[in-house]
Amino acid sequence: MYSWKSHYVVQADYQHWANEVLFTSLDYLQPDLVGSDQGLFFNSIHHTVDHILMVSQSWLARLQGDNLAVNYKIINNPDWRELKIALRRETRKLQSWLNDQSPDFFDTQIEFTGGDGKPRNMWVRDALTHLFTHYAHHRGQISAVATRLGAPCPEMDFVLYKREMERLLNETGRHQAPPAGG
Repeated sequence: MYSWKSHYVVQADYQHWANEVLFTSLDYLQPDLVGSDQGLFFNSIHHTVDHILMVSQSWLARLQGDNLAVNYKIINNPDWRELKIALRRETRKLQSWLNDQSPDFFDTQIEFTGGDGKPRNMWVRDALTHLFTHYAHHRGQISAVATRLGAPCPEMDFVLYKREMERLLNETGRHQAPPAGG
């Protein structure tokens, strides 16, 4: 049965999958290129991935009723390998946490302090949509830079994720999914 909960749990899984596709592409680059200024909003690929992680942690805190103060102007996770591991853990933590929520949670609003210091409120669905499109926005920027630098183009479309999940489920014999669209 479709629900907002199942939708966002799958979206969190997709974020993890798309990050892995991106990291596989980035592994073709020399480490100095990952850390060099490439004209991104956060200058480097490294800083942009760090930003994705910090935004994810900040929004999870907001969803949990907490506030996380983050300095986006600095790289909070300077070791590239550890940063990738931390983002992997964060997306799985978010997915697990979302799975533990009641279906009613997705029809509520959260209150938080915005980056401008002002009190804000937002529907949980809108907060999660923002978070997940934010991931995609920055992954797209990183993908363009990585491809320009000679890495293979990461194919991170949602439909490719769905096809991969259906293939894996069919291989295990646990599920016969309908053909993927797109």
